Amino acid sequence: HGCVNGKCCSRYPSSPDGGSDLCGELRPYKSKHILTQPSLEIVHVPSHNFTLQYSILTQLVYYQDTVEREHQDSFCIKTQIQVNPNVHVFGVFDGHGQYGAQCSNFVNDILVEILSSDSTLLDDPLKAYTSAFLAINSELHDSEIDDTMSGTTAITVLDVGDTLYVANVGDSRAVIAVKNGDQILAEDLSVDQTSFRKDEYERVKLCGARVLSIDQVEGFKDPNIQNWGEEENEGGDPPRLWIPNGMYPGTAFTRSVGDSTAEKIGVIADPEISVVKLTPNHLFFVVASGGVFEFLPSRTVVNMVRYSCKSLELITCYYISNLLVILFIYPSFICWHSSVSSCEICLLCIFTSNR
Repeated sequence: HGCVNGKCCSRYPSSPDGGSDLCGELRPYKSKHILTQPSLEIVHVPSHNFTLQYSILTQLVYYQDTVEREHQDSFCIKTQIQVNPNVHVFGVFDGHGQYGAQCSNFVNDILVEILSSDSTLLDDPLKAYTSAFLAINSELHDSEIDDTMSGTTAITVLDVGDTLYVANVGDSRAVIAVKNGDQILAEDLSVDQTSFRKDEYERVKLCGARVLSIDQVEGFKDPNIQNWGEEENEGGDPPRLWIPNGMYPGTAFTRSVGDSTAEKIGVIADPEISVVKLTPNHLFFVVASGGVFEFLPSRTVVNMVRYSCKSLELITCYYISNLLVILFIYPSFICWHSSVSSCEICLLCIFTSNR
């Protein structure tokens, strides 16, 4: 993940349907460290008498002699889908490959458009979500963007009243903080789609993929021993997908939008969708790109938000600023003291209140 060129948060005018658009895409910037300014937006959900308070956090870091290249993450928040004050979308798109930024922004631009125009969205959100991703994948293939070796992962949350529909394609992630007695626990709303998962491993193998780590490909480890351990403990050499008789594409994820070459060996755009009904014990949820969870497990991200916001009853820009600093320093430290030369982060924090 390169992060030399930056993405800024831009506030766009209200959309014609009465909702608001808050989207970020990548703009060149001559700085090693770029953070969004602390801000807190609020949207009401009148059907269940609560509010969602959200903040967008982005970070771009590179070190040493890293070659400058475009930052590839983007995000989008769209409120009042279909002129409905109870329907909102939060999404993060993590691009990869030479044209990853274009792929990320392409999906960002049209996902909400497709959902907004789907008359079945509220009747069957699961079907509408799946149809939207498959349509976007097809449109990206047919577009002028070269997605043969480029694409994007996507993690999106559709809020319909007090219900969250979380659609995941790839290895970005959503996690929710749940109050359980005196504890605040982290519960994943999505499961990373990688070859660490037995079901995903078997699926791509049936499609003809070779699944090997870099060390196995280069002969440092036995390619016949398919034992990669746990995802969070494996470090920087995860199992990757390769065509039967070649040394590409080498994707660590098993699902994405785009990646037409990898699609031939089982990398698909079908989302996995989870459904959560919000309760007063659900305090906040985080939607973030792989650049966050590459270094931080879900429980650490939840704890960072929790301890940065001293009172979850009073979320202010001051506490959001504290969170920015923590999320900025920790991954930066990891990048500096490891072989990772660059990292990029896009993260949305959404707090529930008055429930």
